[in-house]
Amino acid sequence: MKEILDFIITFSAVLWEAMPFIVLGAVIAGILEEFLPQQAITRFLPKQVVPAVMIGAVLGLVFPMCECGILVVMRRLLRKGLPLSCCVAYMLAGPIINLVVIFSTAVAFVPHGIGPEVVGLRVGLGFLVAVVTGLVVQGQWVKHGNSLLTAVAIPPAPKAKPGLSLKMAGGDADPPEDPPAPRQPFAKRLGNISATALHDFVDITVFLILGAVLAALAKQYITSKQIEQMSTQEPLLAIPLMMLMAVLMCLCSEADAFVAASFTEMHISAKTAFLVLGPMLDLKLLMMYTRVYRPRLIAVIVTCVVLQVLAYSFAVHLIYRMNGWTGMPG
Repeated sequence: MKEILDFIITFSAVLWEAMPFIVLGAVIAGILEEFLPQQAITRFLPKQVVPAVMIGAVLGLVFPMCECGILVVMRRLLRKGLPLSCCVAYMLAGPIINLVVIFSTAVAFVPHGIGPEVVGLRVGLGFLVAVVTGLVVQGQWVKHGNSLLTAVAIPPAPKAKPGLSLKMAGGDADPPEDPPAPRQPFAKRLGNISATALHDFVDITVFLILGAVLAALAKQYITSKQIEQMSTQEPLLAIPLMMLMAVLMCLCSEADAFVAASFTEMHISAKTAFLVLGPMLDLKLLMMYTRVYRPRLIAVIVTCVVLQVLAYSFAVHLIYRMNGWTGMPG
């Protein structure tokens, strides 16, 4: 009976923590669909891939969303002409590189005396992981094009043949403008926003519920206390264990810093791994990805993110060790 009660509590916690952000993301997506002209964003992007992906990674400063709602917004930006590589960079970095999350991370670690270090590592590594993954996705786009996307995520306008340029088909010419549509009454446009938001909300929530079920089942058998006990015996083991916990716990990026700060005996490298990976990949996000990406692209994103977070976190641990820095609360 206790196990059933714990499952219900965990499931409800994951679901209701994410629900407000799903609603907000759906509303923003509806507004973008109704008021943002097709291909409007691409006019402001550099034509070179690397700078464009780097801009995509900092779009969270313009469209601040946590990971629960960002997928809905990202899908609409994708359908409005934002290149896939930029969308993936925004999806991965947006829940980390926004003012709310930066502030909450700093506040969580102020009592420990390592607030600036944690914020710098989280933002810096989050940006690096997002940009590198976006560039890898661009390479996949060159090979496979729209076959990487599900039907509901493919932009309606004709796309360019896959290539390193972000331009549409037609050589050096810009993509043709959509013919101006007759102006609709405000009530009609409000109805369009509501219809789009409701569609996206229902579409994504189904997979959020499935992810919450998996997270609740996983947490029945693996607890944060067990992971902390194991990691204190072997410091380098803390990094993959904290990454595993980030995937299983399904925390919101606006609150996960307070959980990471509670592990006072862990090295800063393990906390950084937790704070970078969690907003990019957890069980609920993995299920939600299936509504936008085909399995091939999901495998590419998951592999790139996990390997990079693991490698960069080990590098941080090594740098701290070589310089004699403790990486522990002062």
